[in-house]
Parts: sequence; C-alpha cells; structure tokens
Amino acid sequence: MHPKTALITGATRGIGREIVRQLSARGVRVFASGRDARLLEELAEETGCHAQAFDLARAEEATALYAAAKSALGGAPDFLVNNAGFNRRKAPAAEITAADLDEHYAVNLRAAVLLCGAAMRDMVPRKSGHIVNVISSVVWHQSENYGVYCAMKCALHGFTVSLIKEARPHGVKVTGVYPGGTDTEFRALERPDYLRPESAAKMIVDTLFAPADVAVHQLTFRPMVETNF
Repeated sequence: MHPKTALITGATRGIGREIVRQLSARGVRVFASGRDARLLEELAEETGCHAQAFDLARAEEATALYAAAKSALGGAPDFLVNNAGFNRRKAPAAEITAADLDEHYAVNLRAAVLLCGAAMRDMVPRKSGHIVNVISSVVWHQSENYGVYCAMKCALHGFTVSLIKEARPHGVKVTGVYPGGTDTEFRALERPDYLRPESAAKMIVDTLFAPADVAVHQLTFRPMVETNF
C-alpha cells in the first residue's frame, strides 16, 4: 500500500497546522501551504511535510499551489483540505467596501473553488479521493457585523453541496466541515473555553479515515459552551 498524500491550505496556524501534524503522525505525506514561509519551515522541520508559501488572494497562486503539491507528492493528492480562511474585521453593512468584498471572496471562496476543480480533474478519472472544505458554523447561525464573511462562507457551503452531488457518482468523497468557536489566532481575543485546534483537527482527520462505505457530507461540531444553535 502506498502512503496517502494530502494538500492542506491555511496550514501555518490553528486548525490547519494541527491537521498537518495529525496526518503526518498517521503516515500521510503532506504538502502544507500558507502565507508565512517561516512558520511553514518550522512545520516542515517538525513533521517532515513538504511546505511552500502561496498567497491564495491571487488566483494564479491557487493553480500554482496545486501544481507544486502534485510535483512534490509525486502525483495528485488523495486528500485536499481547503482550510484557508480570512476575516479582516467586523463591519456593519453601511461600512462594507468593495475591497472588503474582493479580499474575502478571493480567499474564502475563489481559492477553494479553483483548488476543488483542479483536484476533481485528477480524482474523477481515478475514481477516488476526498475533498474537505472547512467552512464555518456561521452558515447555520449568522452574526451581525459579519456580513461579508458570512456571505462568502454561505457561498462556499452552496458550492460544496453541489460538489458532493457531482463527485459521488465518480467515487470521490466531499465533506463540508462547520466548526464552532475555536481558540485560535483567527479571533482577536483568547477563548480557552472554546474548542482546542487539535480537537477540531481530530474531527476532520477522523473523517478522512472514515470507513470506505461511509460518506460524511456535513460535519458540524461546537464547543460545549456554545449556545448559538
């Protein structure tokens, strides 16, 4: 049996970094990406993963990332985890700018869609593979002043639901993941009562290793203290 391979975006911090650690511990050959080259170098030294910095705010970088991962891994990845996310600020609708929309669209939606398309071009012919889009529980419970972020995550949810139906006849699994509050650097204030990044990562990794006859379409989990559902 050849070891499984994986491409993980948003791997420099939080949930993505923990996914890389846990997959590597299971013997998966991982290509990790993010924007911070120094943190990626540290992660590569720690886990033995391949790592390279890309800025998914640029459309051409998503294409280049997938090509680099294929080259480093010796072929198309078995797992694609679109974990990269972006939320610059909380802003009421009256303060939203065109730049806000463009920045959030580029990272939270366009990059994931482009990477899914590239993966499908490889996974469909071989009739295997698993794509995970890490979305957010804001899809189920929207919050005020998060209009742009919520809109992009809801759009990614819609795309993921469609992709699930496209992929199923070809033996390709697709999972939308909807984490609740997680104590990562993504949020301005520490929340030790929220999910630990390693706990959220374990939920995702366990889904990737679900039995062959199990398809997890939607995975929602929250910290025990969260009540917004």
